[in-house]
Amino acid sequence: MGRVMMHANQIELTVADVRTLLRDQLPQWSDSEIRPVSSHGTVAALFRIGDDRVARFPLVRGDSVEVEAEVRRELDAARRLAGLTRFATPEPVALGEPAPAYPQHWAVFTWLDGDVVTSADVSGSVELARDLAEFVTQVHAMPTEGRTFEGDHRGGVLGDHDAWVRHSIDNSRELMDAAALTQAWEELVALPREAPDVWCHQDLMPGNLLTDGTHLTGVIDVGMLGVADPAVDLQPAWNLLEPVARQAFRDALDVDDLTWERGRAWAFAQAIGCLWYYVETNPPMSQLARTTLAALLDESRG
Repeated sequence: MGRVMMHANQIELTVADVRTLLRDQLPQWSDSEIRPVSSHGTVAALFRIGDDRVARFPLVRGDSVEVEAEVRRELDAARRLAGLTRFATPEPVALGEPAPAYPQHWAVFTWLDGDVVTSADVSGSVELARDLAEFVTQVHAMPTEGRTFEGDHRGGVLGDHDAWVRHSIDNSRELMDAAALTQAWEELVALPREAPDVWCHQDLMPGNLLTDGTHLTGVIDVGMLGVADPAVDLQPAWNLLEPVARQAFRDALDVDDLTWERGRAWAFAQAIGCLWYYVETNPPMSQLARTTLAALLDESRG
């Protein structure tokens, strides 16, 4: 694909490799047109299969058991979200097996048409903000059936990310005001937690949101769906929305002050890691992190 290598142990995959995988495992689609999908995503390589499907291949070579569990979890997440809201989400189609052409499990989902919000000027859209709030509210209302947060990724305990955030701030000294970032983080990481775990998308980045130019039409990349701190799904307030739309998002969610501040904390922790890590290998992702952090700092000063 000619992708810039963003990670150690990143796997490169070609159209020919994907065609081989389809021929051997899903021959009903082996004659379909296969097209790599241009994306600033950092987790998976995407290939369209015909007009209606897309294959997702984890970019990083990992433990086979863990990768299989991750891919199966993404398929399960797609099943859970299918039809849950009025917004389109990918539906699971097939599970691919490891093979010489690609050494790990992979998956096929339905393809969703629409423009990602990064290609449309919707950051000031109150309509989009309210749509996002509706999606978040409906996901959070899913019954947890006793599930609680698992793992150490975002959405769990803020303090678990303290070392990584400080490491990232130190690596960002030439990119932003490290003193201001440190002060903001020290205030955010100390926030207490009161709200119980709920189902969360956990990755509401602009590149995962589809729009018709005004409204939200779909949400993709659902693999991080899990039970977590509800504040983690407030990220679009700062990684996408301008102040007026941000306030509309908050009003529609009826978020209390503590949850809102914890949302700022999760948005900060996610962005600061991307700022320096992708500055050369994925500049759009690094720039998004910069604008997110600037919005967070501006709101703090305000």
